[in-house]
Amino acid sequence: MSLFIFILFISIGSFLNVCIHRIPRNESIVYPPSHCPKCDTKLKFIDLIPIISYLSTKGKCRYCGESISPQYPIIELLTAIISILIYLKYGLSILFVKYVVLSMILIVVSVIDYKYQIIPNKIIIFGFTVGISLHLLYNVRTSFINGTIGLLIGGGIFLLIAIVTKGAMGGGDIKLMGMIGFYLGYKSILLITFLSFIIGAFISILLLVTKIKSRKDFIPFGPFISIATIIVILYGKDLVGLYLKLILN
Repeated sequence: MSLFIFILFISIGSFLNVCIHRIPRNESIVYPPSHCPKCDTKLKFIDLIPIISYLSTKGKCRYCGESISPQYPIIELLTAIISILIYLKYGLSILFVKYVVLSMILIVVSVIDYKYQIIPNKIIIFGFTVGISLHLLYNVRTSFINGTIGLLIGGGIFLLIAIVTKGAMGGGDIKLMGMIGFYLGYKSILLITFLSFIIGAFISILLLVTKIKSRKDFIPFGPFISIATIIVILYGKDLVGLYLKLILN
């Protein structure tokens, strides 16, 4: 089963690359079929095999020789790895579906935010739509109340930060945190908020020290939120347990 999930989601990772490329350009994610953005040649089946096609052509278009970004195999592999970890944690369950879908959304959000410094509204709307659908599968009243509180806390904290810092926190981050809060509930969103700032501080300092970024450069916060969310999905209860153990000791 693990092998099947790996193969399935490495293929889904290929579709996520399409979303990452087309959504910021307001292009359809289903039409036209996959093609080389340089020479516009329609890709054949052999060109669409995840990772293998990239390695077989040494990272270049088979038809025009244009270099292909390593983002493509990285996203494919990352999608498969995260999905396998969620499967090993939750098995084939509604929670597996819930967390995998959210993780896929966050992968797309993170790369788009990193490359273009935007978090498209259509992704947030899709996230809310999925969240509503999943709430309907549970105890509707309790689930919606939990999700609504999570939305208010997640979006509210970041809105307050944006007001206090006069725009240092973007509107996309506010909406993203609201969506995640609605999706996961208020307990998870509090931990995600805390972890996102810890991760953000650590990575930002690392980027500055290594001179990959300067103090004048904009560092998007969406990827930090996404990393924190996936960590909470996989290890949230363990982290809370460890924290409580340290406090009690």
